[in-house]
Amino acid sequence: MRARIRAGDPAAFADLYDQNARAVYSHALRLTGNWSEAEEAMSETFLAAWRARESVEPEGGSLKPWLLGIATHKAHNANRRLRRRLAFLTRSPEPRPVEDFADETAGRIDDARRLAVVHEALRQLRRSDREVLALCVASGLDYQQAAEALGIPVGTVRSRLSRARARLARLSSGRPRRETAEPRGPRGEMESEAALAALFLQEETR
Repeated sequence: MRARIRAGDPAAFADLYDQNARAVYSHALRLTGNWSEAEEAMSETFLAAWRARESVEPEGGSLKPWLLGIATHKAHNANRRLRRRLAFLTRSPEPRPVEDFADETAGRIDDARRLAVVHEALRQLRRSDREVLALCVASGLDYQQAAEALGIPVGTVRSRLSRARARLARLSSGRPRRETAEPRGPRGEMESEAALAALFLQEETR
């Protein structure tokens, strides 16, 4: 596969896409918290991979770490673009609200809300720690593969992952919510975010 990718074999690249597109999209979604930004980051990842195909090492295992490393940078760029757009929108007049009562739309809004809650909790981490967390815990890379993806030493991966887990553990160690009461105000929001972030960490890196 590596030799075929280096040689620019379109069929090999199509196979690479089929095998890894979902993982790349999911990784970008975890880092951006936005479906459209994740889709754009995924497209940019494979375009960049095609352009950089000759940089692939001839020997080695799966190319998934290489792709996720590219996706990490593309997701970071997507976040910067989104922040610029949001800053522009805050200076623009608010558009008139448009009501839409379709069940499909309502379900998508609910999914977006859940994703935003988890993403907000993860945003409280350093970007470097969040990237390692997404690679090792969510995408299932081992320490060596994550180090390859990010171009950092294995020891740095270990320390960042440990720091991220400790930070999220502190976020989730607040006062337990009452089972019979709905969370109210910012405090409830923070506890929900921490609880979902803790669920994100239940998978152990293999």
